[in-house]
Amino acid sequence: MSQTKALSIDEALKHKGSYIWVDVRSESEFARAHIPGAINIPILNDGDRAEVGTTYKQKGREVAVQVGLRLAGPKFEAFYIALMALQKSHNKPVLFYCWRGGLRSQIASTITQWSGVPVYIIRDGYRSYRHWTLAALEAPKNIILVAGHTGSGKTEILHLLQQKDQQIIDLEGLANHKGSALGGVGMPEQPRNEMFENLLAIELFGLNPERITYIENESRMIGLCAIPQGLWVQMQQAPSIEILVDRETRINRILAEYAHLPKELLIEQTQKLRKRLGGQHEKAAVEALEQDDFKTWVELLLVYYDKSYAHFVEKNNLSLQKFAWDWNQLETSLLSFIELKTS
Repeated sequence: MSQTKALSIDEALKHKGSYIWVDVRSESEFARAHIPGAINIPILNDGDRAEVGTTYKQKGREVAVQVGLRLAGPKFEAFYIALMALQKSHNKPVLFYCWRGGLRSQIASTITQWSGVPVYIIRDGYRSYRHWTLAALEAPKNIILVAGHTGSGKTEILHLLQQKDQQIIDLEGLANHKGSALGGVGMPEQPRNEMFENLLAIELFGLNPERITYIENESRMIGLCAIPQGLWVQMQQAPSIEILVDRETRINRILAEYAHLPKELLIEQTQKLRKRLGGQHEKAAVEALEQDDFKTWVELLLVYYDKSYAHFVEKNNLSLQKFAWDWNQLETSLLSFIELKTS
């Protein structure tokens, strides 16, 4: 009797932590995007998959299946050993998925059944997760945006709110980008947009839609990642709280964030801002960096950043509730901020 059980994506996600999620698609499919937390153990690698695809187009399904089995067969032992090691280290059953819950998932589950343990697959595979993701991003949310000039500390405030059991979504953290013109400096490589959406959907899945969720007020593009349309529309309609921080504090916070990075990298990124800063300001900013005058560099950049922020507020017709934040009175500021919208 088969020990494989097919789960819908909703059933699987409801008990997400109860399984070892294994993506049996090829390495390039996994690299492009996958279900967050999954481990990649391909049944067919990129080369194998290309050969099977070509065979399918030229000779049909039956011959393509034969080619797939011939290519995958020699890897069964290594696949089985890897899965047994996973099960022993995690002490959980395996949940497989491929693109649409077809042959690759079925082969993987059959191999694993030889161990005598229960096996699970996702019905309709990764494709069903993408449908679930897009629906999750469209679902209504109770959002409050945290706005403010560059250097105000909006991302840090989000994390402080989270420590106080408030719901947040850190879009910049998910996108590996700080959202500004220098936002990618010193950050890991950004995920592809599809993966960004997958990560975002999982974050939203863990939140109570009835409670407030704080999100930083962002432009539509965070580096190369685009905020999905369903969430973006809701953000455009959400109330905003503008964090007010004095200019000197903002400068010091930016210095703490960037001044330790390689000067050559900062110069390179600053030169890319020539069109936005203007030739004269860009040249002055680069010269300041070359002379290790980081404060002047930040002051010159803030001319651009502050104009960009003012333009963003005007363009999006934002109605901002202003809140004076004192980083020297952290606990008081934090509690007052929460009371502003939760009392």
